[in-house]
Amino acid sequence: MAAKPGTGKMRSGKVSRKAELELGDLIEIFRFGYQHWVIYVGDGYVVHLAPPTEIPGAGFASLMSTLTNKALVKKERLLDVVGRHRYRVNNKHDRKFPPLPSRKIVQAAEQLVGQEMLYKVTSENCEHFVTELRYGVARSDQVRDALVGVSVAGLGLAALGLLGVAVQRRRRQNQ
Repeated sequence: MAAKPGTGKMRSGKVSRKAELELGDLIEIFRFGYQHWVIYVGDGYVVHLAPPTEIPGAGFASLMSTLTNKALVKKERLLDVVGRHRYRVNNKHDRKFPPLPSRKIVQAAEQLVGQEMLYKVTSENCEHFVTELRYGVARSDQVRDALVGVSVAGLGLAALGLLGVAVQRRRRQNQ
């Protein structure tokens, strides 16, 4: 069930089909409660930003390790990073931002391997890291979507609060 990059269709979780992956592809890994993002650099390897305590293929434990403010740029086998989770190639911003040349993406990614970097879930996470490598623009839709959800929930709670105040006033007026 191969798909072209950016189509959003799931690809097999196996790397035996290396021909499907192209240099500089963004790969989205579906872990419990969030997505981890890596960038493909060839020969079955990816580069990604991960908290120093992250264990390849980790799930919930990896999510908890994001509470740190430091991360390490790692180059690891895709299979090791994916573990038992599903993944897909997701070059989702290719229409909005032209990707940099693939060799330039790979070169920039590999030059960062081993470096410790600042890590913030909301502004400097693994998705920001790989989108900056591919497009020259750091973006995280995962963070944006979470913030929109929090805003909508907050507005809903505010509306309920105002409704409660209105009901209380009405009760007082009727007494």
